Amino acid sequence: MSLSSLSRLRAVPMSFTEFVALMAATMAIYALAIDAMLPALPAIGRGFLVTNDNQLQWVVTLYVAGGGLGQLFYGPLSDRLGRRPVLLFGLFLYVGLSLLAAFATSLSMLLGLRVTQGLAASVASVLPRSIVRDRHAGAQMAKVMSITFIVFLIVPVLAPTVGQALLLILPWQGIFGFLAVFACVVALWIALRLPETMHPDHRRPLSAGHMLAATGKVLREPTSIFYTLATTAMMGSLMAYISTLPQIFSVYFQRPTLMPLIFALCAGTMALSAFFNVRFVERVGMRGVSHRALIAFVLISALHSAVAYSGYETLVTFTLLQALTMGCFGLAGSNFNAIAMHHMAAIAGSAASVQGFITMIGGALLGSLIGHQWSGTVTFLPAGSCVCGVIALGLVAIAEKGHLFRKEKTLSVPIA
Repeated sequence: MSLSSLSRLRAVPMSFTEFVALMAATMAIYALAIDAMLPALPAIGRGFLVTNDNQLQWVVTLYVAGGGLGQLFYGPLSDRLGRRPVLLFGLFLYVGLSLLAAFATSLSMLLGLRVTQGLAASVASVLPRSIVRDRHAGAQMAKVMSITFIVFLIVPVLAPTVGQALLLILPWQGIFGFLAVFACVVALWIALRLPETMHPDHRRPLSAGHMLAATGKVLREPTSIFYTLATTAMMGSLMAYISTLPQIFSVYFQRPTLMPLIFALCAGTMALSAFFNVRFVERVGMRGVSHRALIAFVLISALHSAVAYSGYETLVTFTLLQALTMGCFGLAGSNFNAIAMHHMAAIAGSAASVQGFITMIGGALLGSLIGHQWSGTVTFLPAGSCVCGVIALGLVAIAEKGHLFRKEKTLSVPIA
């Protein structure tokens, strides 16, 4: 492609559809390194002679923890330097670390690289939210996030199957090569098509004082901190589910080959719920949708806990109840993020970093705590989700001063 062709391509305005697709693809980079790895965990365990399967959970949870820590850096950098250059830097760093992980010679080395890979990948988690916030606000932001969430959820539907397919022709190291190639494609798309979205007046100095001020605003503003903590609680349940699924299907159900299919079905309900969220959020409101979904999340998790504890858990009941739980998670998740960011327009990058740090680190710790309760039965998983849901509901009630389901005023800005 000639330089003149590249110039003409950059000059064509980005459509709404392309913008949503690009944000979803960017966010998918972070999730892909989690979901595509799930089928490879048993192979990694065999390759490194791991005797305790619970140790393999760290391949997922340490990556997420690194992702949470990395968000503290990328948000402030993007508030100073702009979204586009920081996003490209983080993606190319991720590519290099993915390739290094393919050459790990021990589990400890792999885990160390997974932390740093998560640090790099966090740019694909925090900056899309900042970019969306640069261009939208209020219910319109929630709508864009929901559409992005639908496309983004194709990843957990397909990624485990892709990972398992790669394992048919390649060792587990090949998955890291695939991750590097995918990130390169998205980085090229960004370089060619995404303009800078940050308003020049919103640039902030890169200083500890600015970060402390942004952290203070996130922690002091009630909807920001309480909805962030509620998201953290729910993220803990999701991390426990993802990190223990290979053990549940290998040991409890003894059907490891069915794991990608069941994982895809559950992720599909999340995508379906996000689709309905797009349709109803502007009419019912972010709070109306998410509060009802959170209550349903608690009730379904409690029912699942009772079924599992009674000894009547089957593959069918697990799939059905877990899919319903994930559907509720999908309805609540994107709305909680939008509500938490609502008052953070002037410091969107730093605010998304602080909120993301709390959510990812806290979610990884909670997920690890729940996941390490695994002892050969399934009860720990829905019971942990139920507890997380109750905690989230309490935090939301505090944020809303007990007034749930109220509809917020519509507030939006046009797409640039």
